[in-house]
Amino acid sequence: MRPARLGLVAAAFLALGSLTFWAPTFWVSIATQALIFAIFAMSLDLLLGYGGMPSFGHAAFYGAGAFAAAFAYLHNQSIGLFPILGLAVLAAAVLAAPIGALALRVRGIYFLMLTLAFAQMIWGYVLQAPREVLGGSDGLIGVGRPPLDILENLDAALWQLAGVSLRAIGSRHFYNLVLIATAFSLALLALLVSSPFGRTLEGIRENEHRMRALGVPTYRYRLAAFIVAGAVAGLAGALATLFNGFANAGELYWTNSGLVLVAAIVGGTRSLVGPAIGAFLVLIVQDALSSYSQRWPLLLGGIFIAFVLFLPGGLVSLGRRPAWTRAALLQRR
Repeated sequence: MRPARLGLVAAAFLALGSLTFWAPTFWVSIATQALIFAIFAMSLDLLLGYGGMPSFGHAAFYGAGAFAAAFAYLHNQSIGLFPILGLAVLAAAVLAAPIGALALRVRGIYFLMLTLAFAQMIWGYVLQAPREVLGGSDGLIGVGRPPLDILENLDAALWQLAGVSLRAIGSRHFYNLVLIATAFSLALLALLVSSPFGRTLEGIRENEHRMRALGVPTYRYRLAAFIVAGAVAGLAGALATLFNGFANAGELYWTNSGLVLVAAIVGGTRSLVGPAIGAFLVLIVQDALSSYSQRWPLLLGGIFIAFVLFLPGGLVSLGRRPAWTRAALLQRR
């Protein structure tokens, strides 16, 4: 990232980190959900923005992480936090490998529809699976949160410095965990897209035939990006399960894939920060509209159409200098 943008991101994380000191529990809960959704949106941006692969079945990996976390906890409640998250990421990556290997044989709209078909197949299987295995239509419920010893000690020290009673912070440790996971995901994806791997991926997006002529194994690069994006989506799904206390088939449904796609486009692709901002906006707008009208999907769709027509570059394009301005400056020089 550029220094100015890096400073803005750091300031945003500091502001989010201070939320537990002054915000009511309700807004901490909303921010937690928005951060989880931001991780999900950033994982999709690796495919959509940098790889040029518009997936409409990304919820399959989100749901895989959610069910893996729930399954691991319910079968061993003494399991720690990091094993749960590790198993969720691994399950999502393992699921993404065969789906990507088949879906990447096609391009464009065919790729989009094939990812949707795979996701719907998995959703149908989870919905009709034996209740003893995946909980049936109800899903896996009763998932608790493993101890967060390190975060609890750090959080307690910060609150003691602020002179606040420790009894008031018990329900807010998980928010700090999600904030750290969001920062880690952003840093990991930013390093990935700025590395030679990411530059090659962008070159494949712009002109795959030329990259193949240069000897680049384009299929392997795209498959690797697909697996990494699925693994990060699995992390988001695991955090969502630990936050909600359950995992159900609705997390794999195509509407979840559509919602995260809207968030990525509204925020602006090819930036990572843009989809995160879009995730916050879409989640807050969804909660606000659903409280006032039962037809909130129609209103949300209207907002999405407005962004596509009048701000196709997303929210992050507002901070970019227009192309014609850059051209004029170059001509003056």
